[in-house]
This record gives sequence, C-alpha cells and structure tokens, in this order.
Amino acid sequence: MSDIIVVIGSGSIAQAIARRVSLGKKILLADINIETAQAVEESLKKAGFAVSTAHVDVSSRTSIEALVTTATALGEVKGVIHTAGLSPSQSAAQHLLQVDLYGTAVVLEAFGKVIAPGGSGVVIGSQSSHRLAVDALTQKTADELALLPPEELIELPWIKEIDDSLYAYQISKRGNALRVISEAVKWGKRGARINCISAGIVYTPLAYDELTSAERGEYYRTMLANSPAGRGGTPDEIGDLAEFLFGPKGTYISGSDILIDGGVTASIKYP
Repeated sequence: MSDIIVVIGSGSIAQAIARRVSLGKKILLADINIETAQAVEESLKKAGFAVSTAHVDVSSRTSIEALVTTATALGEVKGVIHTAGLSPSQSAAQHLLQVDLYGTAVVLEAFGKVIAPGGSGVVIGSQSSHRLAVDALTQKTADELALLPPEELIELPWIKEIDDSLYAYQISKRGNALRVISEAVKWGKRGARINCISAGIVYTPLAYDELTSAERGEYYRTMLANSPAGRGGTPDEIGDLAEFLFGPKGTYISGSDILIDGGVTASIKYP
C-alpha cells in the first residue's frame, strides 16, 4: 500500500509543504471547496506528484472522520498537514472557533488514532496567538484548551461568550499549540510526531484579506514595516521549516510550537 500524506486545505502554504515532503508518497488533498482542491491537484500532478482529492468540512466531526476513512483506505498515513482555517476578517467569532479551534482538535484526535509509525504532522498556527498577554489564560483554561474532548471544549461558557473575531482567532491558535502538546504524547505512543508552526503574516490570499481590510489592514501593514525583517513571509519559507520538521533532522522535535514571523512579535512586545 502507498504511504499517504493528508493535506487539509489547498492554499499556498499547504502546497509549499506538500511539494517538499511528498516525494514518493501519495497526496490526499482535502478542502471544503472541492473545485479548488481539484485545480491544485491538476497543478501538482503536472509537477510529478501522485494526488487524489476529497471534500472535508473541518467544522464537522463526521466529515473529518470520513476523511480519515478515505485516507486509511488508500494506504498508511505517514503525514498530516493541517492548514485549513478562517481569518478574523473572514468570519464571525463563533464560526471561526468552530473551524479553527474545534476542527483542529478533532483533526489531531482523529488522525492521531491512525498515524503510522515514523509519521509526522504539522498544524499551521499563528503569531497572533503570541500577542496574547502572558496572563490571558489561567492554568485551568490552558489545560481545557489542551485536554478537553472537542465537543466539551467548544461548549465551554467562556468560549461561547467570545464575540470578537480577532480574539477568537488568537484563542483558537493558542489552543492549537496547546492541543499539539497534549496530542504529541498520544502520537508518540504510535511512534509519530506532531508540531505547530505559528506563522506570521505570509503572503497568501488569506493574508491579503487582512492586509487590505478596513478594520485591521493599516495596523498589519505598519506591523510588518516595523518588524526586524521589514516584510511578510512567503509560503516557501514556511515550507522550508515544515520540511525540516518532517525530515530526518527533525526527529527529536515533537509537541513544539515554532514561531516564524520575521520578528514581528518581538517588535510588538519590545519595540
């Protein structure tokens, strides 16, 4: 049977990572928009990759579990690249939490039960979660984000009270990083690893929504200009880091959250 790399989300970062870690393996590319996935499938096939597509709605456990069934029918799941999510400018707070917080928790849980020995996964988080104050979470709320079953997590009173989409995004991405820590223990029992990449503003269509938004665009553009790098990142730079995490030189890294943002967080906290 084939070794399978499951790619959830078909955007620029997903493609950059998939191109680096899927040589000799089969890509299962899943997206809520199957037409988008099929267009990317065609591009990857022309570049020499073996690819098939599937529909997935990461706000739905049933849909995620169906994707797991599809993946395991194709072969051994050796990699999971989870990039699907919403930005603050794209969604109301509670829908964003359902996709970015709940959906990621279910993805990690469901694929953690089938990941093959030697397998690896990455979740794309965000530097925005690193802008939360150090006391934004108590130990209790951090543990809830890391450990509660997804259905209990999304029903927490303090989660259901969030009505600001930016704060919802920051909590979701902090939750993703904390969930990776707890899931790394479970994945490790199967001989596999999982990590989070907290990416800064990377030039993708989603980032352009933020950079051009009336609400936050000017702030983000100034934030980039004032950062040590003085620019946003590229999907290839995120792909390079993911390649390291997936590869033989990254085998001692699991349960980590790696910030890659050109120094944006540093310049905000200590300008």
